[in-house]
Amino acid sequence: MAGPRRSVMKGTKVSTMRLPSAGFSITIRVAVTADSSAIGRLTTAVGEAGAIVTALDVVDSDHVRVVADLTCDTADTAHADQVVDALGALDGVEVRKVSDRTFLLHLGGKIEVSPKVTLRNRDELSRAYTPGVARVCMAIAENPADARRLTIKRNTVAVVSDGSAVLGLGNIGPAASLPVMEGKAALFKRFANVDAWPIVLDTQDTDEIVQIVRAIAPAYGGINLEDIAAPRCFEIEARLRELLDIPVFHDDQHGTAICVLAALTNALRVVGKQIEDVRVVVSGAGAAGTAIMKLLLKQGVGDVIAYDRAGALHRGMNGLNPTHQWLVEHTNKTNYSGDLPGAIKGADVFIGVSAPNLLTGEDIAQMADKAIVFALANPDPEVDPREARKYAAVVATGRSDQPNQINNVLAFPGIFRGMLDAQASEYTEDMALAAAQAIADVVGEEKVNASYIVPSVFDPKVAPAVAAAVTAVCRAAALPPEPIA
Repeated sequence: MAGPRRSVMKGTKVSTMRLPSAGFSITIRVAVTADSSAIGRLTTAVGEAGAIVTALDVVDSDHVRVVADLTCDTADTAHADQVVDALGALDGVEVRKVSDRTFLLHLGGKIEVSPKVTLRNRDELSRAYTPGVARVCMAIAENPADARRLTIKRNTVAVVSDGSAVLGLGNIGPAASLPVMEGKAALFKRFANVDAWPIVLDTQDTDEIVQIVRAIAPAYGGINLEDIAAPRCFEIEARLRELLDIPVFHDDQHGTAICVLAALTNALRVVGKQIEDVRVVVSGAGAAGTAIMKLLLKQGVGDVIAYDRAGALHRGMNGLNPTHQWLVEHTNKTNYSGDLPGAIKGADVFIGVSAPNLLTGEDIAQMADKAIVFALANPDPEVDPREARKYAAVVATGRSDQPNQINNVLAFPGIFRGMLDAQASEYTEDMALAAAQAIADVVGEEKVNASYIVPSVFDPKVAPAVAAAVTAVCRAAALPPEPIA
C-alpha cells in the first residue's frame, strides 16, 4: 500500500464511531483459484471484515486462476490492514498488491498551472511576452490599480499556511501541510473558478509571516490564511489587514463561523426559535470557536457560554490571553463557572469545535426542549451523533457520512468570488452575515427540515448566491464597512 500502514491483529473490531469512507479507499489485487465461487468468496470476506466493496474488476485470467482488483472503502488504515489480512487468509487467494487510492490521487500534487492564451506563432508570442508585454507593464507602473484588470491579480488568491494547526493533526510543518493547501486551491477552482495557489512558509514567527505575506501580496487579489495556530493567527490576520489593500480571510475562523451561522439559521427555523432568545454553549475557544461566538453576538444571540481547556470562561479568571479576555467581557451573562455537562443543561444550542467524546446522550437530554447540537470535531465528534439524535431536534456534524455536514467549502469559494468581483479591499463582518444568510436561503424555508439545514457542497447555487451577497454588500456601502474585530 502506498503510504504508511500499521499491522493489526486479526479479529480486531472497527471502532463504532468510524464508518467506512472513501477517504480510506483501497484497491487490492488478488489472484484466486478460478472456480464458480471465487469472486463471491472475495466480496463476502470483505463484507464480513466491515468494509464496503465499491468495484471489482477482472484484470487477467486463465483456466487456473483469476486476477482481480477489488476496491473497497475502509474505516481507517488499521481497518484496511484487517481487510487485507482477511483476504489473505482465504484458501486459494494470493494478495499481490495493495494500493491506497488517496495516496495515488496525490501523486505529483493535485493542481497545475495552465495558460489562458495560446502561443502558436511569433505574433502571439510578441503580444504575450516581449515586446508587447512592456506596454502593459508601463501602464501598470503609471496606474498600479490596473494590476487588478490586466494581471492574474484579478482572479488569484494565495492560500497561506505555516503548518502549525493542520486539520486535527496539529503542528506538522509546512511540507506536510502542502496537500491540504493544494486541496484548498482545487476547491477554489472547482466551486468558484478562482485561481488559488498554495504558499507554505518555513517559519512560525509572527513577524516573519506578516512580512512575507506583505511582500508577495502584489500578485494576489486576496489572502486566505489557513491552518495557523491560535492565538498567533489573530495577530497575523489583524496586522495583515492593516498593511494590505486586499482582503485577508482566515478560513478556520471566518469560514467556519459563516457556515455555523447559516446552519443555525435554518436549525432555528426547524425548531421555531429566534436567535435572540436562545442560549448557546460553544466548546472550543480557539480560532474557530472565537469567530463563531463573535458572529453569533453580531447577529444578536441571546447568550453564549465559551468552554475551553481552562473550563467555562467567566469573570474572575486570571492569566487569560487577550482573545479569551474579550470573550469573558462579552459572553456568559450568568458568569457560569462549572463543567461542560453543567453548561449545556437547559441550553438551546451546543456547538462543538474542540475534541471527541466530551458528552454523552444523557448530557444532551439535559438541554432545553427542541435542542440543537452541532458536534463538529473531526473525525470523531464531541458526542456520538446517533446518541445525540435521541434527545436533540437537530444534529449536525463535520462528517460527510452524516446528515447536515457543516463544511467550509459552502462559504470560502463564494466569499472570495464576490470579493474579487467587487475588487474589495477588505473582508468585513457585514459580508459574513450576508454570506451566512445566502447559504441558509439556498435551502429555503420551504425545504428545510431536521435532516436538511445546509445545502450540499455540490449544490451549484451555493457559490453564486454567496458571491452575489458579498458583492452586494461591497457595492451598497457608500463608505467601507467596519472591519471585523
